[in-house]
Amino acid sequence: MGELSVRSGVAVSALHFYEREGLIEARRTSGNQRRYRRDALRRVALIRIAQRVGIPLADIRAALQRLPEGRTPTAADWTRLSEGWRDELDERIHRLQQLRDDFTGCIGCGCLSLERCALVNPGDEYGLRGAGPRRLLES
Repeated sequence: MGELSVRSGVAVSALHFYEREGLIEARRTSGNQRRYRRDALRRVALIRIAQRVGIPLADIRAALQRLPEGRTPTAADWTRLSEGWRDELDERIHRLQQLRDDFTGCIGCGCLSLERCALVNPGDEYGLRGAGPRRLLES
């Protein structure tokens, strides 16, 4: 466990969590030490990258379960796994770009006006209700 932690840069507590969640697995020696398969380091790297882009642990677990048992996954196996997330990631990228563009337009104008803010007040709904902090009053 310590060696996997050092090589992966992941805390031992996180590795314990991954094991409890069924993301990685270890066998136990007669001395009760954990031993990991050769692909554990790659699995941990994939888990960390997937988490970084917001893929839920359940989706990560399902993807890892599609990898072959009893052998180290090949480059083709890893490619097939990552391609399964491509559409979802492309959609997330698209939504984030839209958010960035809307946010820049709203905050970038410098006025922070609810009349112009497409994020908080699309179509100036609150402007039609009169002056003042309408949004705060309706909460």
